[in-house]
Amino acid sequence: EMILSDSTRARQKALTKLLPYQREDFEGILTAMRGYPVTIRLLDPPLHEFLPREVNRQKALAESLGMTLDMVQDRVEALGEANPMLGHRGCRLAITYPEILVMQVTAIVEAAIACRRKSVRALPEIMIPLVGTASELQILRDLATETIAQVCDAKKVTADLGISIGTMIEI
Repeated sequence: EMILSDSTRARQKALTKLLPYQREDFEGILTAMRGYPVTIRLLDPPLHEFLPREVNRQKALAESLGMTLDMVQDRVEALGEANPMLGHRGCRLAITYPEILVMQVTAIVEAAIACRRKSVRALPEIMIPLVGTASELQILRDLATETIAQVCDAKKVTADLGISIGTMIEI
């Protein structure tokens, strides 16, 4: 549903449905790791890999989402890439669709808050994936930092959660 959305509003609606699952997963991981740092790599999949290629599966997906088969096929075609490992994924996906990063960071922060309230020391480390330039990292680091602040404000958390944000540099 999120991948097939044709607007920011529709993507946000779909991401709202995913948020509780992400939060639950992160809370479970952070609880299991009690006090150890946990690197959480933000979503970076080539979106086309999550859409069916077979017509019968495309038809079923279209019906379940109230779309036409043509709409699904057009989106599958539009998202196809010659080399998905170098294409529209990683940090570039989050720059194009920042609402994906916002949902994931929200889930991480809410999970860390839930852990804290249960006296579980959580040390999430957010990894922004596949960064190619300093400006890409800066844009997404700023958005993640802003999201952390907004969630903490909304949840009335004033103490620093100790969440770090970075990327992996391969040499």
